[in-house]
Amino acid sequence: MRKHTWSVMAFVIILSMILSACATPAPTAAPAAQPTAASAAEQPTAAPAAEQPTAAPAAAEKPALQIPDVVEGKFNIGMVLIGPHDDGGWSQAHYEGLEYIAKNMPDAHVAYVENVPEGTDSEQAFRSLARKGFDMILGTSFGFGDAMEIVAEEFPDSMFIHLTGFKSNETNFGNLMGAMENMKYLAGMLAGARAVKDGNPKLGYMATFPIPEELRLGNAFMLGAKKTCPECTMDVRWLNTWHDPIIEKESAASLFDAGAQVVFTGADTPAVADVATSKGKWGITYDWVGSCKADGCLTAPYWNWGPVYLKIAEQVKAGTYKPGWEYFDSDSGALGLYGFMEGQEPTKGAAELPPEVLQQVRDILAKMNKGEFTRFDVFAGEIKDNTGKVIVPAGEKMQQADLDQFPPGAEGNPCKFCMKWWADGITAEPPQ
Repeated sequence: MRKHTWSVMAFVIILSMILSACATPAPTAAPAAQPTAASAAEQPTAAPAAEQPTAAPAAAEKPALQIPDVVEGKFNIGMVLIGPHDDGGWSQAHYEGLEYIAKNMPDAHVAYVENVPEGTDSEQAFRSLARKGFDMILGTSFGFGDAMEIVAEEFPDSMFIHLTGFKSNETNFGNLMGAMENMKYLAGMLAGARAVKDGNPKLGYMATFPIPEELRLGNAFMLGAKKTCPECTMDVRWLNTWHDPIIEKESAASLFDAGAQVVFTGADTPAVADVATSKGKWGITYDWVGSCKADGCLTAPYWNWGPVYLKIAEQVKAGTYKPGWEYFDSDSGALGLYGFMEGQEPTKGAAELPPEVLQQVRDILAKMNKGEFTRFDVFAGEIKDNTGKVIVPAGEKMQQADLDQFPPGAEGNPCKFCMKWWADGITAEPPQ
């Protein structure tokens, strides 16, 4: 919601942020607020962010990573973020998961380093945290996987959890991901219904990198859209970045100007909804519960990492956690669809849709949250690709190896159907 190390984020160079926290009161139902000066002793805080430069400086000019210290006698948890902790998307959702641990695990000390590019910079960050003595280290970007794998072998006393990856040594290095394809599927149903209401069956997808995760989420969205808009088609724009507000806005504008009525994003910022508002159309944001604020936002599939992080932290501290390939579904409580969760109201754009569509979305969501409709039901046959070829026959379902991998899959874990195709209605070629 990232499987080989991809190119270093060219626009992301701010490297030094420090966070530390002590035990805090239990959180309220609302997302944790950004700490103020008065609450600095109670919630994680960080040094002010440096101004984002317009161009990357030479390597010699890069500021050194500033790595926080551990607190003796505490269970120390460090997080490495690909973007700023308040990006309004992916990184902010993880940061608030870290805050949740601080509030609910009395003997925990939490810290983070933000704006860390994939590659050698991330390896330095992970190694530095391990040397400082952090007990549990979270890496929150797909491209951190190789660096974490290397460092984990050097520091067997630290537990390394990689977000969205596929590697594990099953000792002190594993990966963690959730079935965001469920929420993308429901968002696709809303997008299709909105396209029908507006009389324009064209959709758009801002994909990040050509990896199975991005195809999986795009296909889930399109499969949902076809439920409410059989005639809908969807164009794709590759961003080749996880977090770049300028590129994201340009890509969104390109899709809207090409005729898309609803555009959803796989990237980190709410840019798509801001552009949609200016165009009089609809955007679907991602990752963070607070990202769907613009008038043109239709909904937002989002993460609630706190309960999952807390469970893992408690198990790591107790010595009972077994790292591997953990992939949670909607019944974990860690996935959300903005406007349809408890205590939320649909956005204006969603509320205008036919009541039967809204009820269908609510009914499927309820089944998902009970574990009665899983990611494998999203990818149940018959499924055809955009050439008319049957990918998943009727009566069969894709399995985890299929969702995660390009063909032929990993040694000892082959995929039967694999995730290197675009669903019917997507007007793009699979990545090469």
